[in-house]
Amino acid sequence: MAKDQENSKTLQRVMQLQEKRRKILELPPEKALDRILDDPQPAALVHSFPEQDFYLLVNEIGLEDSLPLLSLATNKQWEHIVDLETWQKDRIDLKSVTRWLSLLLEADPGRFIGWFLEEQLEFVELYLFRNLEVRIREHDQDPSEFGDGYFTLDNTYYLKFIDIPAETESEKLSDAQRRAFLTQLAQRLASFDHHAFQSVLLEAAHVIPAETEEDCYRWRSVRLAEKGFLPFDEAVGIYQPIKPGELDKKDKKFIPRSLHQVSSLPVPISPLRELKEDNHFTRALQKVEPPNVLQQIQAEFANLCNQIVVADHKIIGEREVLQEIVKKASGYVSIGLELMIKDKKVDPARAAALIKRYPLQDIFRVGFGRALELKWRAEKWLSKCWFAQADLRLTFWGEQWMGIVGGLLVKKPLFYDNYKTGVLYREFATLEDIKKTEMIFNEIFAVDDLLSLMNIKLESPAKYGFLTYKNLLLTLWARQYRRLKGAKLKPLTVKQFLPFFEKLLPGLVDFGSEPAGKIPVEMKTAFLNWLSAETGLKDYEITDRLGHTFEDLFNELESEYGQIAAEEIDPRFVHLFLLSASKK
Repeated sequence: MAKDQENSKTLQRVMQLQEKRRKILELPPEKALDRILDDPQPAALVHSFPEQDFYLLVNEIGLEDSLPLLSLATNKQWEHIVDLETWQKDRIDLKSVTRWLSLLLEADPGRFIGWFLEEQLEFVELYLFRNLEVRIREHDQDPSEFGDGYFTLDNTYYLKFIDIPAETESEKLSDAQRRAFLTQLAQRLASFDHHAFQSVLLEAAHVIPAETEEDCYRWRSVRLAEKGFLPFDEAVGIYQPIKPGELDKKDKKFIPRSLHQVSSLPVPISPLRELKEDNHFTRALQKVEPPNVLQQIQAEFANLCNQIVVADHKIIGEREVLQEIVKKASGYVSIGLELMIKDKKVDPARAAALIKRYPLQDIFRVGFGRALELKWRAEKWLSKCWFAQADLRLTFWGEQWMGIVGGLLVKKPLFYDNYKTGVLYREFATLEDIKKTEMIFNEIFAVDDLLSLMNIKLESPAKYGFLTYKNLLLTLWARQYRRLKGAKLKPLTVKQFLPFFEKLLPGLVDFGSEPAGKIPVEMKTAFLNWLSAETGLKDYEITDRLGHTFEDLFNELESEYGQIAAEEIDPRFVHLFLLSASKK
């Protein structure tokens, strides 16, 4: 009975700390710092932060301003920061090591010395090896034999900074900070334990750098893998596509049977805190019960985000970067849920059952796989399409279509947003994004297929200026309509173009006094008949595949030139036809 009461109190305390952390992470950085320091037990509150949440909080507050928090942090929290900040892939970043170790030394000098001696000895010795030359003076040796630049704290061990070239003022300042930190570290270590000081320097002087760095990296990888930061070659597995039906063959997710027991282990809440999208995944989360299951999914989602961080070579030092990762993770999980349910309207309860049954990373792979299929199709098309064989650039497809194809051809496919949400490209967020992209790509594919059936002979593409599929087709049609012969495509002169233009957009009286000119049905029919004759396709076949595309093209013609009189045509401002500057 007494044990149950004690467990209940512990759980209650854990939940209180979790609620405090949640409120703190919602505050502006300066207020979050004040709230922690004003807490009756600030150390307990700081210790309760998961390492990932604490790292993000420190970066948001600012490194120098976070010294009081760093002084209260646990060794595990220190270790996590060093693991994330001081490596560039599998190599130590010496500048970052200097920066962070000097901050930790300043935050709590006494604990820092004990921490690195007990937990980070190899790492610090490797850092010293690459920054200090160590010489040991014999009892009868004159220190002058060592040369200039050496200093000593005990007349036995002499130290000299290894020169690192510094050209800019920033690099010179960084080098000065490095020398100041190394001096302070040596002094603090000698004061703490002189024998340890001598032992560390002796070991640092005889480090095998490649072997030590590999060992440090291996242990770092193990620590980060526990939090979802897998090694890169494993993390990229998140982008390995999987079909919805294949999930049934995989093991189901293990869910504890307890309906009320919430784990006392701290779970990162930063990813879910940034989860502000309204999609199938977020609606499913609202249906997840009981609390321990929701907590497990919360931890799973944090690990999924961390895996994406590694696979995408991101550094989560700012909230904006985390927001991008969270959007990507939730978006593809949402797409995966929609593909698995297959109904037009996704029931949140069914989606909740799926995220309780299958690992989130597998659902993510289902969603990403759908976008990847479209990318593979675009790459296969590009390898044999008429457009590529004609040695044309992507600009041939115009701004909108070029953006769509360009987004599919990058390493990880992106949705061409064209700044509708403030960015040119973004991650696919919904299945509708993928379907919209696929629909436009199908139009591109159909136009390219149509062009491949036509006997088009081009000179060097550069001779035409800004050549697009629109001005290519319309110029070829205009030349045929005017019965202009020639083996190769040539721009029209204004004299050649005007009779065609008057037929294309007739009925304009005075500029601005009449509604926009409309293209007669007879001209649209003539265009369709010309395409049919050129390609050998039936008119209804062309209409079925490209009717919408060409209707948009005619609407663009009416919008651009519908209120322009023939005598006002200026070749410099006509982009839907290839016109030469000659008036003749």
